[in-house]
Amino acid sequence: MAALFPDTAPPRSILMICTGRIGDVLLSTPAVRSLKARWPDAQIDMLVFEGTGEVLENNPDIRRVVCIKPHAKLTERVADVRKIWGKYDLGCSLRTSSLASFLCWMAGRKRIGVVAPARNNWIKKLMLNRFVIEHGHSVHTVQSAVSLMALLGITPRFEVVPPAVLNQPAQLEQLDSLLASTNGKPYAVVHMYPRYTYKMWHIEGWIAVLAFLHARGYAVVLTGGPAAAEVTYARDICERTGIKAINLVGKLSLAATAEVIRRARLFVGPDTSASHIAAATGTPTLALFGPSNPVRWGPWPKGWTGSSPWLTSGSGQRGNVYLLQGTGACVPCKQEGCDARVDSWSDCLLTLDANRVIDVATELLGIAPDIAPDWRRRIPIVAQPFAGARLEMADVGNHPGQANPDSSLEITL
Repeated sequence: MAALFPDTAPPRSILMICTGRIGDVLLSTPAVRSLKARWPDAQIDMLVFEGTGEVLENNPDIRRVVCIKPHAKLTERVADVRKIWGKYDLGCSLRTSSLASFLCWMAGRKRIGVVAPARNNWIKKLMLNRFVIEHGHSVHTVQSAVSLMALLGITPRFEVVPPAVLNQPAQLEQLDSLLASTNGKPYAVVHMYPRYTYKMWHIEGWIAVLAFLHARGYAVVLTGGPAAAEVTYARDICERTGIKAINLVGKLSLAATAEVIRRARLFVGPDTSASHIAAATGTPTLALFGPSNPVRWGPWPKGWTGSSPWLTSGSGQRGNVYLLQGTGACVPCKQEGCDARVDSWSDCLLTLDANRVIDVATELLGIAPDIAPDWRRRIPIVAQPFAGARLEMADVGNHPGQANPDSSLEITL
């Protein structure tokens, strides 16, 4: 196959199009890095949806981020097209949507992209000079992005590039000030609130994890976005634990959040963009997964190359990331919650025992675990609607005459 760009005429301008969620955008950065490594003089822009571009802050491989509305009026979309029309030597569509393919067609003098395997995609294929077929759930999002490199004869790079503060004294001094109350103690970052309900763990679990970290001598730093519900959630949990956590929820940019995580001894979070950022920083990362497919969406460990680090089912550690999956024959169902809606709950997360999370955190921190006598079973720490059934399970094998106290009265750390 002839080279799309000969060595004597490399592309001078490239537009990468990733019209997806924040996680999609972050996990597309290995493709950008691959292009920049091959053509260091090329100017690379990134087109993304509004609200997702912050994850690219201070990315050294990207010149400019172009943001568009996910749902726009015709006049607005025409204005979007006029900004990019024919301005790039190469357009790269990292999404299979019609919008991504169309924008790629309008922007690039030469075009490559990812298309779905459906037979009715012939129009999208005509828009592109070359394309690869999307393999869906069977490959990781990072692999999908870098698969385009084969069309250009480029060796893929697999490094996910997190947002960064860089060497900006004012911002670094501000972070130092926010973290001053750690008093030099090592700290763990806990990010409790995902964007969608179906990725939520339970309050009882977060309280137990914060209590464990505090008892083991670690300062606790809470991170999160500025949404009112998220700020309230963090404040309420802090009040219930009585721990003087450093609550930075709603106070940091994604770049500042990445820097706070980079300095931490441990990050604990759900299936959300913050967990992907944590994995990319190299900090030991504990990601709580429920219905999502780890093969496709598991955090990509720093320094990992090649195939997806995760299997469909099962927990385990790869590099700096430990992926802890909820249990159940249906896990992962690959649906958005038990009711297949982003605002529905996932039983596999509501029944994920906090003791399992604490055990993994103990391992990642490299501290000696507490070993209780064989006859004493730990009380499962799950969401309250499930606590009764789980406590009945804990009765089996208890020491004769040893009654199970209420879960709110005892947490084994």
